Amino acid sequence: MALQEEFKESADKAKALPPTTKDADKLILYGLYKQATVGNVNTDRPGIFSPTDRAKWDAWKAVEGKTKEEAMTEYIAKVKELQGAAAA
Repeated sequence: MALQEEFKESADKAKALPPTTKDADKLILYGLYKQATVGNVNTDRPGIFSPTDRAKWDAWKAVEGKTKEEAMTEYIAKVKELQGAAAA
């Protein structure tokens, strides 16, 4: 399976992760997804009155510099890890 196809499949699977998935893990997925689909951060950091948006921005900024392929590969691995944890 091509990397792009596996990435899209993992993105669909990520939507079905259980509600007990930790926010920290969701933020890691968010950052990797944005890096894989958009590239490096291209917006200003949200203000302190938008804590959710700010956390998402920080997660994206944390993976800045990774290539799209690296971000896709890490995203796929993280989704598989979370699915395994949910099944246990």
